[in-house]
Amino acid sequence: MKSKMSVVSLVLAAVFLVGCATPGTTTGEMEIRSGVIQSITPTQIESSHHQGIGAILGGLGGAAVGSLFGNGSGRDVMMVAGAVGGGFAGNAVQKNYDQPIAGQQILVRLNNGVLVTVIQPVNAQLAPDMKVYVQGAGTEAHVVPQY
Repeated sequence: MKSKMSVVSLVLAAVFLVGCATPGTTTGEMEIRSGVIQSITPTQIESSHHQGIGAILGGLGGAAVGSLFGNGSGRDVMMVAGAVGGGFAGNAVQKNYDQPIAGQQILVRLNNGVLVTVIQPVNAQLAPDMKVYVQGAGTEAHVVPQY
């Protein structure tokens, strides 16, 4: 019986460790490519915050604080009032973080002839026909000037 439990424990541990691994990333290494900016187009970068999280967290916090006051049905009323008030407050706070920010869509012709597009926050140092580095890949890519 102990050997079966050990095997099950090892299998579960392996499954959890594999689930935590991120394929294709190596810590400390970054792909850097060089090229020339072909064009820069202004754009908006949408918030990556999850909608509704502020209201949910505020409501839970408000209910927790409301539970500290009163007894019996009065306590229930305070919990509901706290949840509603906290929900509104949490939603208002989250709206401050959900505003889109100014960005740039940058089209770069790499030295190997390939065109890549990167969307990133505005970098006033960048201009068309400028030699640049494209650091990283995918959603983590960004363009920086070559000096």
